[in-house]
Amino acid sequence: GAATVAVGPSGGKMAALLGIRVKAVSTRRHAWDLKGKVSDLEDKIRSYQTRVKSVNQENEALKGSVAESQTKAAQVEKREYEEELQSLSGVRDELEKVSSERNTLQKELSNLEGKYKVMETLRDSQETELQTLKLSVQESTLARVQATLRDTEEEVRCLKETVAQQNDDLHAGEMERRRLHNTIQELKGNIRVFCRVRPTVDGGLSKHIQLPATDNKMITLAKTEESHTGKTTDTQKNYNFSFDRVFGAKASQQEVFEEISLLVQSALDGYNVCCFAYGQTGSGKTYTMEGEEFNENRGVIPRAVQQIFKAGEKLGSQGWEFSFTASFVEIYNESLRDLLYTGKASKRPEHEIRKSANNEVTITNLTYEKVSNEDQVLGLIALANQNRSTAQTAQNDRSSRSHSVFQLDIEGINAGRDVKCKSTLCLVDLAGSERLVKSQSQGERFKEMTAINGSLSNLGIVITALANKENYIPYRNSKLTYLLQGCLGGNSKTLMFVNIAPETDSFGETLNSLRFASKVNDCVIGTASANRK
Repeated sequence: GAATVAVGPSGGKMAALLGIRVKAVSTRRHAWDLKGKVSDLEDKIRSYQTRVKSVNQENEALKGSVAESQTKAAQVEKREYEEELQSLSGVRDELEKVSSERNTLQKELSNLEGKYKVMETLRDSQETELQTLKLSVQESTLARVQATLRDTEEEVRCLKETVAQQNDDLHAGEMERRRLHNTIQELKGNIRVFCRVRPTVDGGLSKHIQLPATDNKMITLAKTEESHTGKTTDTQKNYNFSFDRVFGAKASQQEVFEEISLLVQSALDGYNVCCFAYGQTGSGKTYTMEGEEFNENRGVIPRAVQQIFKAGEKLGSQGWEFSFTASFVEIYNESLRDLLYTGKASKRPEHEIRKSANNEVTITNLTYEKVSNEDQVLGLIALANQNRSTAQTAQNDRSSRSHSVFQLDIEGINAGRDVKCKSTLCLVDLAGSERLVKSQSQGERFKEMTAINGSLSNLGIVITALANKENYIPYRNSKLTYLLQGCLGGNSKTLMFVNIAPETDSFGETLNSLRFASKVNDCVIGTASANRK
C-alpha cells in the first residue's frame, strides 16, 4: 500500500521503474526472505519519494517560469497591438487626405471637361474658318508662284544664253590667246638659243667670262695674249656673242624656266616643242634639264611636266580633255636603248627609227606609257635615270655617256567645239663633248667619247646646212640628228641651252660651244603650225 501511494504522483514512468526494480530485487532474494524484500521495497520507496519531491519542486519552478513568460508575452503582444494601432491610425489619416485630394481632383476634372467641350466647339468653328482661308490663300499663292515660275524660266533662259555667249567669248579669247602667244614665239624665232654659265666650284667669279649688267643677251669671252716680241704689252682679245637670253652663274632654276614656260605652253596649243641642252662635259647640262629632287632645284623636265598637267587641268573647265603618253630613249654608241624597259637584259628588243607617211618620226619596240598625272611621269623619269649610261671621267664624276630624249605625246579634244589637237613635247639632255687630253678616256670610255663627239659633229653639220639653206640636210648621218629631224628642220618650236663651264682651262671648249650656238641661233627653219583639226 505504501509503494502504491509513493508511485502515484510520479506517473507511469515511475511505476515502470519501480516494477523493474522490484523484479530485479525479487530475482536476487529467495522467496522465503520476505523481510528482506520488504526492507528493499522500503528503501526504494524512500528513494522515490525523494525524487518525487525534487520533481514537484522543479514543476513549481517551471510553473512560475511559465507564468512569467506568459506575462512577458502579454506585454509584448500589447506593445505590438499598440504600435499597429498607431500605424493604422496614420494610414487612416493618410486615407482621409487622399480621399480629400481625390474629391478636389474630381471637381477639377469636371471643370476641365467643361472647358474641353467649349474648346472643341471653338476648334470646330476655327477649322471651318481656316479651311475657307486656306482655299483663298492657296489660290492667291498658286497664282503668285506661277507668275514667279514664268519669271524664273525667263531668267534661266537669259542666263543660258549669257553662259553660251560667255563660253563662245571664252573659247574665242582662248583661241586668240593661243594665236597671240604663238605669234610672239614666232617673232622670237623658231630656234631660240639660251646660254647658261655654270658656277665655279669654289663659288668665285670667272675673269674671262663677262656678262654686261645692262644687257642680259650678251656674253663676252676675254682672252689675254702675250706679246711675242716681249717689247709690247700683253693684249686682250674679246669674243662677243649675242643670244635670246644669257643666264649668269647666280641664275636660279625657277628664273631659267620662267623664260621657257610660254614655249612649253605651246605644246598644249597643238605645237611640237623641243628643248635640248648642249655643251662640254661637266658644264651643267643635266642639272639644267633634270636638276635635283628638291623643289627649288628641279630642272626643266620636271617643271615642264608640272606646268603641262596644271594647264591641262585648267583647260578642262573649258571643255578640253587631254591624254598623255610618255617615252624615254637614249642614244648610246650610236644605238638606241629604251630607258623604260623593265624586262631581262638578255631579251632587250632592237630599236629602229622610222619615218611615217606624214613625216612623224617613231621608234620601233619602244615602251610608251600612258600617264595621267605629274607623279607618274616623275616616276618614269626616276626609272630612266637609273637605267641611263653614266661613268666617271677625269672631268666629271658622273658623266653622261649617252644622249637622252624624253617625249610626252599630247592629244587634246574639245567635244563641245569639235576641235582636236596633237603635239609632242621633246626634252633632250645631250652628252657632253670632251677632249681626249682632258678626259683621259681609255678603252670603253674612249669608244663612248668617239661616238658622242661624232654625233655632236653631225649635229653641227646639220645646223650648218640649215643655216646655209642647203637643199640636202644630212639628218641620217647619225641617230641623234635623225631622231631630232622634226625638231631641227620640221614643224616644231625649238630651244637650245648652251651650257658653258667657267674654268679658265675650258676656254677653248667654251669658245667652240658659243660658236656652235651662234650657228644654231642663225638658223631659219620656217614657221611652225599647230596640229589642230
